[in-house]
Amino acid sequence: MEYKHQAVLLEEAIKYLNIKKDGIYIDGTLGRAGHSSEILKKLSNKGKLIAVDRDTAAIKAVKDKFPDNKSLILEHANFQEIDLVLEKLDIEAVDGMLFDLGVSSPQLDNPDRGFSYQKDGPLDMRMNPEQNLTAKDIVNNYSQSELERVISEYGEENWSARIAEFIVKMREEKKIETTGDLVEVIKAAIPKAVRRSGGHPARRTFQALRIETNNELEQLKNLIDKSVSLLNPGGRLVIITFHSLEDRIVKHKFRDLAKDCSCPPDFPICVCDEKSEVKVITKSPIQASESEKDFNPRSRSAKMRVAEKI
Repeated sequence: MEYKHQAVLLEEAIKYLNIKKDGIYIDGTLGRAGHSSEILKKLSNKGKLIAVDRDTAAIKAVKDKFPDNKSLILEHANFQEIDLVLEKLDIEAVDGMLFDLGVSSPQLDNPDRGFSYQKDGPLDMRMNPEQNLTAKDIVNNYSQSELERVISEYGEENWSARIAEFIVKMREEKKIETTGDLVEVIKAAIPKAVRRSGGHPARRTFQALRIETNNELEQLKNLIDKSVSLLNPGGRLVIITFHSLEDRIVKHKFRDLAKDCSCPPDFPICVCDEKSEVKVITKSPIQASESEKDFNPRSRSAKMRVAEKI
């Protein structure tokens, strides 16, 4: 099947990366190379783009798209492993990194991947098909209280308790195997009057299960610290998020890394001897223009924040 993917905040991401033609850059969430394609256009033969993805299908698709590009280095890895990737390539630091934390269109649109609540498929949701834990495992094996916590915390779903209760009741009769099965359970759990507004009733629960399946929030916290340590001075870290939980983590981590001192405010002098590691470039998040939101609906929730290594 042929897929089309429109990179979110493409022009803005390239602008804020501040690309040097002979620099070394990382696209840590390659997808279908929407951002990578534009980065490559800015690089000379001496420049390098290290493109990383944990999805083998993404690596293969981009390898076929750019078979002879000498500036492109493709690596099958989790973005958490960028330090190991650079060590393998004998590179100490890079001039910029980009992480687009959204699920790519091919993943969403392919029902076999199990991310979509609009198309029936196996209840999978793994970013890396080689990992063991799937959304089906979570739905069928987590306790009711664990399910409620995941759906409430990661999905910010007001009906989390009722959805968890209905999931447990359903799986007592038969395993919940597909995305379609789960959507029907969620629809049954949420009152009809509520389902008439606020978008698809399964959206928040599917978001929560995807985050839990892939351990996304903990990985993001660790990623920011690791990325900053691997940037050259003046190098930029660009992160695009798609829900408030992710954006909050990026905002707070950038703020903490930009602080000169972590001593309590009532201390007369600084005793921590901490120094700012970054300068926050975007005081407020960059969001898609109205025109982009019109032609690319997935950009509506996107927020981009940028920090520069001091």
